[in-house]
Amino acid sequence: MTRLAAFSLTLALTPTLQAADWPQYLGPTRDGVWTEPGVLKEFPKGGPKVLWRTPVGGGYAGPAVAGGKVFVADKVMKEGVKDRADPFESPETPATERVLGLDAKTGQELWKHEHPVTYAIQYPAGPRCVPTVSGGKVYAVGAMGDFFCLDAATGKKLWAKNFPKDYGAKVPIWGFAGHPVVYQNLVICLVGGAGSTVVAFDKDTGAEAWKALSATNQGYNTPALIKAGGTDQLVVWTPKSLCSLNPTSGSKYWDVPLQPEYGMSIMSPRQDGDLLYAGGIGNVAVTLKLDATKPAVTEVWRGKGGPRVKEGLYPTNMTPFAEGGVIYGADQPGQFRAVELATGKRLWSTFKPVLGMEKDEDYGKAASGTAYIVKNGDRFYLFSETGELAIAKMSPAGYDEVSRAKVLEPTRLTFGRMVAWAPPAFAERCGFVRNDREVVCVSLAAE
Repeated sequence: MTRLAAFSLTLALTPTLQAADWPQYLGPTRDGVWTEPGVLKEFPKGGPKVLWRTPVGGGYAGPAVAGGKVFVADKVMKEGVKDRADPFESPETPATERVLGLDAKTGQELWKHEHPVTYAIQYPAGPRCVPTVSGGKVYAVGAMGDFFCLDAATGKKLWAKNFPKDYGAKVPIWGFAGHPVVYQNLVICLVGGAGSTVVAFDKDTGAEAWKALSATNQGYNTPALIKAGGTDQLVVWTPKSLCSLNPTSGSKYWDVPLQPEYGMSIMSPRQDGDLLYAGGIGNVAVTLKLDATKPAVTEVWRGKGGPRVKEGLYPTNMTPFAEGGVIYGADQPGQFRAVELATGKRLWSTFKPVLGMEKDEDYGKAASGTAYIVKNGDRFYLFSETGELAIAKMSPAGYDEVSRAKVLEPTRLTFGRMVAWAPPAFAERCGFVRNDREVVCVSLAAE
């Protein structure tokens, strides 16, 4: 399938959106493609112009942009109360989770929805899930399993669920992290509990439409909507296997074993033509060939696991970008790599997208290094954990960085370094990024 055909297909599966919107994780068509024309090919001297900065609380949830508004989820704490310095500690801590609606032009707060919550997870900065905006509604999942459907214009609660109470779901050690997925009249979530690892709700009423799968842990994956074998498929990566479901009914089409370490099934599976890839921590990955005639797969390549592997890509915190038989992304040691999907062959590796500088191959201080990747035309736009935006050209031949600029400070101490771990949004010829203190809007409009 060509990228143009895939793009057209996803538009058919997705509610009609304004061209300038970025209404969910990975953008309008959930493939990391930003189609707006008239954007910068390189930054001006001094970097892109900052249009506004708005204070927010903590969180790993990137912003969404739709209908002239920016939606961002955060966590605020009572005055004088702070998270523990060690992110691996998880004492019960009372806090307030919020969803904010901001004016996309000015950053002014238009509304906020807030609810009390007690955190008892590691890495307790705040919510993990980018809000999903569809049909005038905002769908937001909190770190402890609170799920809200809000009116996008006012922030009014329309309906709500609590995954631990409603489904007996165990809160994952690193919190609920599966971004909501809208398909036709459904909003689909990674939930947990017996027979309800994945649950689809009527997106207008909140009524359960179907539930599927049982897994010891639900993991942290965002399901991917693909089309293969003439069939719409919802691909879910649980900590045990990669599964394909009928997105209308939840019935299973196929599954393939894929067990990352620590239950960390995080990246959203990536489709490129008739190939499908997923991988993560522990050097665990697989490439599958999608059957052209029915919903089925055959295994093409599998990572061998174990230490010091020399092939494959195993992301921790980000979803890679796939095109032309190659997948590009940040590997667990912090190196950014290009890898052949069909063979696992590494074409090149560099620390520069993640750290802003080159390091030796065996550099050991960038564990779980993260740079989020989006493509517009012939350029890639990356947001690094260092708080920098970069513009680059990327191909199987190598990484060519055109521009880099600091736009905010990394605010979360992790593995001995300060990081900003939240996926960006690109809309209205702007970039929208956040840390644990602020949301920043920078102009990416070509003059």
